[in-house]
Amino acid sequence: MKRDFDVIVVGGGMVGAAVAALLGAYEPTSSLRVALLEPRPVSPPAPREPIDLRVSALSRASQRLLERTGAWPDVVARGAAPYERMVVWDERGTAGGRGAISFDAASLGEPDLGHIVENRAVQAALIGRALAHGVSLLRTGVTGYQADDRTAIVTTGDERRLTAALVVAADGGDSVLRRLAGIDTRGWDYDQHAVVAHLQPERPHAATAWQRFLATGPLALLPLADGRVSLVWSTRPADASALLAADDEAFGASVTTASDGILGALSPTTPRAAFPLRLMHARAYTATRLALVGDAAHGIHPLAGQGVNLGLMDGAALVQTLGEGLAAGAAPGERSALRRYERWRKAENLPAMALMDGLKRLFSNDDPLLSWARRTGLGLFDQVGPVKRTLMERALGVAGEVPLPMRGP
Repeated sequence: MKRDFDVIVVGGGMVGAAVAALLGAYEPTSSLRVALLEPRPVSPPAPREPIDLRVSALSRASQRLLERTGAWPDVVARGAAPYERMVVWDERGTAGGRGAISFDAASLGEPDLGHIVENRAVQAALIGRALAHGVSLLRTGVTGYQADDRTAIVTTGDERRLTAALVVAADGGDSVLRRLAGIDTRGWDYDQHAVVAHLQPERPHAATAWQRFLATGPLALLPLADGRVSLVWSTRPADASALLAADDEAFGASVTTASDGILGALSPTTPRAAFPLRLMHARAYTATRLALVGDAAHGIHPLAGQGVNLGLMDGAALVQTLGEGLAAGAAPGERSALRRYERWRKAENLPAMALMDGLKRLFSNDDPLLSWARRTGLGLFDQVGPVKRTLMERALGVAGEVPLPMRGP
């Protein structure tokens, strides 16, 4: 039957924009008619505009997805910061000694462990590439959704009714489409807020991501291209409120102390923000002619920076399954392809979510016995080369069932 589009992607964040761009760039799906619905698409940052507070750590697999769409050069031009090492330690240990673990790209023969990128730069680059690949950008949201075995109908914020063979929900943790489709979620609040800011360190960050586990939650310092570091400090809501209310001098001193002075004195250079943390998992990733990707399907603790990478994996896996279905003569949105996508991504996402949740619970407490066990375990783990190598490869996205659009040559 004649439809307005083959695929409608709802949500122009990093994951939604990536799905739209990849559908146009990936040869098996490049013939599809695609629409991206986003009421407020971001514009590319001005060359001298300061780096936004919202940054992410992109894995090698995510980098390859952006390369395939053609968006990566624009992200690099904006100042994507490669990090070559990662050091993680318990607050009762030291970064360079007992109770610490370090990861080094050189041990894998890789140039880096990933890149710290500005979210809006990634979004803008991907939306630009989606448009270049023929995707239609509609500046509207969604107010209604219904579907049957033949087609899906989306009602937009400007009261249009658009038909498609498949609708992709990439509209975030509070997904309207997930609610309209009647898909329940499970999860819990972590009773933590993540405080974010950029700071100037006294000593060079050495292209290293630093993470210290405190009893109240993990603190991460991520290297930026301009020499500053991006703070992600997950802590109790009351502590987060106090950090937001502190003056710059007191705030900088608090971060310096909490990071054990690993980079010397830290001076804030931006305003601060905080957001609540919770675990969320959709009971189903698919419904009739609907697929959930990214935060619409799952939300995890940011302690390992894997959230957006899991979401981009969702998008690439969905595009691959659509391409395989088209090659077999099936239209987008067929139930068999959606079931394959759901089985694939749940099998990958659930262990990752369980690992992040377990680490959060293990490290976010001040029990002396558990603290000793953590320090001992980290020290032993740091010496077990094969296990550490496997973990690094999984984090990079170069091991496991990696979707074809994210694989290297």
